[in-house]
Amino acid sequence: MVTVNDDLRAAAEAWLSEDPDPDTRAELRQLLADGSDEAGDELADRFAGTLEFGTAGLRGAVAAGPNRMNRVVVIRAAAGLCAYLKDKGHTDGPVLIGYDARHKSDVFAQDTAAVVRGAGLDAVLLDQHTPTPVIAFGIKHLQAVAGVVVTASHNPPQDNGYKVYLGDGSQIVPPADAEIAAAIAAVGHLDSVPRGDDWQTIGDELLNAYLDRIAQLVPADAPRHLKVAYTPLHGVGRTLAEDAIARAGFAAPAVVAAQADPDPDFPTVSFPNPEEPGAIDAALELARSVDADIAVANDPDADRCAVAVPDPAADGGWRMLRGDELGALLGEFLLSPRPAGVAACSIVSSSLLGKIAASYGVRYVETLTGFKWIGRVPELVFGYEEALGYCVDPAAVKDKDGISTLVRVLQMAAAAKAEGRTLLDLLDDLALKYGLHATDQLSVRVEDLSLIGAAMERLRATPPTSLGEYTVERIDDLSQGSETLPPTDGLRYTLSEGARVVVRPSGTEPKLKCYLEVVVPVADSDVSSARGQAAKNLSGIKQALSTALGL
Repeated sequence: MVTVNDDLRAAAEAWLSEDPDPDTRAELRQLLADGSDEAGDELADRFAGTLEFGTAGLRGAVAAGPNRMNRVVVIRAAAGLCAYLKDKGHTDGPVLIGYDARHKSDVFAQDTAAVVRGAGLDAVLLDQHTPTPVIAFGIKHLQAVAGVVVTASHNPPQDNGYKVYLGDGSQIVPPADAEIAAAIAAVGHLDSVPRGDDWQTIGDELLNAYLDRIAQLVPADAPRHLKVAYTPLHGVGRTLAEDAIARAGFAAPAVVAAQADPDPDFPTVSFPNPEEPGAIDAALELARSVDADIAVANDPDADRCAVAVPDPAADGGWRMLRGDELGALLGEFLLSPRPAGVAACSIVSSSLLGKIAASYGVRYVETLTGFKWIGRVPELVFGYEEALGYCVDPAAVKDKDGISTLVRVLQMAAAAKAEGRTLLDLLDDLALKYGLHATDQLSVRVEDLSLIGAAMERLRATPPTSLGEYTVERIDDLSQGSETLPPTDGLRYTLSEGARVVVRPSGTEPKLKCYLEVVVPVADSDVSSARGQAAKNLSGIKQALSTALGL
């Protein structure tokens, strides 16, 4: 327990002298007056350091203090970004600013616009909450020098975040993140940060350009007969998703009414992330009730897309496709015309995309995790990451895009339906052609972040020699980097028979993530037996890895 000593109280009082937000000032004063041990602990954590700006920008709980998301932190971040842009000479275009519907998102976006104008740069602010991919698209469309999205994507309701793109439409990577962080650290008292109020706003013009681009993805003669159930998970995707579906020529989807409108409290889900158990249950219930061919979901800022399909063998008659399954289906669909360019996925995604690319003579590369790396691959024609992120039109959006992906998925599913087939049939085709590639994940959420570092240290000190049925043939410590990959905190185990495991701390959540893959040959066209064997082998790896982690 922490006592509110003079130094901590002085830090809080100094903060109060700067904070322009009456809400966070009031809750900080309440904490100071509380006097309990719990309040002391909370204050100590809030003032223990500064919310770190990195390649994911900023992300944290909305509350007062330098270690939280609030107007003071956002104004400093915006001032640091502007200083960086001016230092680099990136001043010949606007900074495009968007935001989702989370708590304070619109306020943080307006603060950013004010700081950009105060710095003498042009600011263009969306006039409504908008999916994140619209900003990635808009940067190139408007020839902006940078973009900011105020969003915490699929984080819990108490969080918000600050995502930064540079003028190429890609998220920031080193060394830009460190240089922006240094510029933020150099910002003085908030009174010294000039602010203006003459920013521009934009709305339908940009949204229509984005939707027109998506509509062009589907050929005029493509099948379009499909019944769809959809949920935006209380996020900002619904309007654009419905418009994109209509412009692409598909029938309007049935929408989960209880999740249709933006709600920053996400009342119907434990975590507003379609990967989390139970998150798309309402969509599956709707899909069953309307006899849908497919169920699709976006996460709250609509940069991810989840897909579920009817499956008589699954509980409830439906199952959600794994991120790698949808990535492989999209890869086969988009690479089979043999486009000139490069396919890419992250090191934690399935190795199957590389085999698909090779079969069509398309170049393939692996990147570190995150679309900050995938999106900047030169000549990219398709990229994905297993966490439900897909880049299906890199020439327009150099980031994951849940809206354009949704339309591509409908195009693919409608084409299969026109031939009397389903996405599950297409997955069987992939297994027969390339071998069954099955993936799974072991994810451990912690309260104490030091447990993650300790687990990684144990794995490095006493590496396993086998995992389940497989021998560990090679261990790559990713913190050392390689000729093709920058350093990152992670371990990659190459196992016998084409299997592999990657272990890494999450970049956005208090989790340790382990990514598992096995490859099982399909004998006598018996895909079902191969799936059963793969599930058994994955379970064995997961049990052995859980023991090795000690968590």
